[in-house]
Amino acid sequence: MITASLNHLKAAGLRLPHLAARSIIPILGISLFLLVWQIVAANIDTSLGKFPGPSQVWQQTKALADEHVQQRAKAAKFYQRQEERNAKKLAQDPNATIKMRAYTGKPTFWDQILTSLITVMFGFALASCVAIPLGIICGLSERIYEAVNPIIQVLKPVSPLAWLPLVTMVVSAVYVSDDPLFEKSFLNSAFTVALCCLWPTVINTTVGVSSIDKDLVDVGRVIKLPPSTHVAKIVLPSSIPLIFTGLRLSLATGWMVLIAAEMLAQNPGLGKFIWDEFQNGSSNSLSRIMVAVLTIGLIGFLLDRTMLVIQRRISWDKQAVLR
Repeated sequence: MITASLNHLKAAGLRLPHLAARSIIPILGISLFLLVWQIVAANIDTSLGKFPGPSQVWQQTKALADEHVQQRAKAAKFYQRQEERNAKKLAQDPNATIKMRAYTGKPTFWDQILTSLITVMFGFALASCVAIPLGIICGLSERIYEAVNPIIQVLKPVSPLAWLPLVTMVVSAVYVSDDPLFEKSFLNSAFTVALCCLWPTVINTTVGVSSIDKDLVDVGRVIKLPPSTHVAKIVLPSSIPLIFTGLRLSLATGWMVLIAAEMLAQNPGLGKFIWDEFQNGSSNSLSRIMVAVLTIGLIGFLLDRTMLVIQRRISWDKQAVLR
């Protein structure tokens, strides 16, 4: 046991210098990027003043965090006043009808991040529910693929800016309710995301299913597997790596599409935050937009890493995380 512990410590000691060496290059790259950014920003004059450098962006990041804390404190006081008022009303009349109104303050930057994440995941999930079965069907049937492929190739390059007006008109005509579960702006953004991130998953799933080892297909035929069992036991496990490749591409596409969709649909997410700051035109607007830009990039990176972790746990391809 002592020998095993010593070997473990020795292996850990050998890994530490390796990890430190691997960390130096990314740190140097980030440092160089920040230096170049600061130098370039200092030489760019805009109608709103100097282009923001890293220090200005960091200041506005802290300011946005402080605004979030202040809004949460206001919301807490708002609900506390309602509770006190309702308590007095019930003390005077136990049968009195009381109401609790929702706080309608301006959404903070962190609220808008959450809205964008919910919107993109809704659209991504909707697209995946359509794309994966469609890709499996196209992969299993060459005739269906030949019939569907021209439609995919025509619709795949369509911009979200072209889809959004059509989606808006359809949602306005179909989604009519006195007590809607979702805001129309949310649905407009989510459906636009779904339409644009549908195609990478369809294409990669089709390729994954159609490239399954023929020996596996023949085995399924010999033992006369039912179609549902064939899909569950042979098709899906064999094509999961390419399916996840499509899902990762779709999620990345959806996240990029979302920002433009929110700008036009005025869904209260990061896209609307950027548009509002651009329209505001204050001295801090450019710094706040840069905060949003960096946040969008960081979230996109984390979403992709999350998909890789899920793929590594589900797929037999354990090297997926390294690519």
